[in-house]
Amino acid sequence: MATVLESVAIPRCSALPSRGVSPVVASSVSSPFGGRGLPQFRGLKVAPSLSARSLVSSGRSSRVARRGGLIFCEAQTAEVPPITSDAWKSLVLESDLPVLVEFWAPWCGPCRMIHPIIDELSKEYVGKVKFYKVNTDESPSIATEYGIRSIPTVIMFKNGEKKEAIIGAVPKSTLTTSIEKFL
Repeated sequence: MATVLESVAIPRCSALPSRGVSPVVASSVSSPFGGRGLPQFRGLKVAPSLSARSLVSSGRSSRVARRGGLIFCEAQTAEVPPITSDAWKSLVLESDLPVLVEFWAPWCGPCRMIHPIIDELSKEYVGKVKFYKVNTDESPSIATEYGIRSIPTVIMFKNGEKKEAIIGAVPKSTLTTSIEKFL
């Protein structure tokens, strides 16, 4: 006799109430969340750790000790957008912010290694630096214009001019140092 098992997906992050939400003081119904009401899911995000903080509830102040940082979910699926030769001039050369452009190809192993790093940096430098990816197979004219012979190659542009080129899969610290030079 065969048995059917159902799979259950359980998220690894704990849903803690945000700082602006005050805890429920008294409730006639017992809650599996310790009287805090339903959890609020917002994606995965780590807030700075607090050793203790004051909560004001019903006019009285109490100290609540916390271990480690607050972790809650806050989905972010932003990826670095691709760019083609049609939009190159308006998005890169005429940008008033510094621009980091990654030249890559889908068959390139080191390119796939550096993609997550570029995606992380784009989230860290939102509003300070623009990030784009150029697929050298789809836009060979841009790659030829800037002398791209090896991929991945990351080029920093500022005021429409090529400022620095980094060739190969490099650590995040190398890219961060390059970005910081042009802020």
